[in-house]
Amino acid sequence: MTTAHTLRPPGRRDSRRPARSALATARHSARDRLPHYWFAHRLLLVLSGRRPVHSLLGHVTGAAYDDLVRLAPRAPLATGAPAHGPVLLQVGASTPRQGALEAFARVRSGDRTRALAFRLEQTPARRWRCAAVELDVDCRT
Repeated sequence: MTTAHTLRPPGRRDSRRPARSALATARHSARDRLPHYWFAHRLLLVLSGRRPVHSLLGHVTGAAYDDLVRLAPRAPLATGAPAHGPVLLQVGASTPRQGALEAFARVRSGDRTRALAFRLEQTPARRWRCAAVELDVDCRT
């Protein structure tokens, strides 16, 4: 019979799993640099009340900023428990034309799953800016 004591490396006294491999870490950091992942994380922080709206000021257009100013005070993605904030379940995007991304994120907020949609447009300086943000009422899974 194999026990946890025989599975851990010699000298290790706890039962924790080893840290992620360097390859897995590199894969996740490369993914997180994609514009739709970066914006999904930032929008999640703003819409959960963990960051102020103006933290995205240079990264959104005027219309999207107005949408965020309207949505953020209600903190629609806040879970109520500060230690257990909302979690991104899935992020995806499509490219309707060059220089534009239509992106979505599924977010777990407490016992609810929410849908977040946003549009990213590339400026002539090749920087991505969020041009629109929409949050669903509620989508159950």
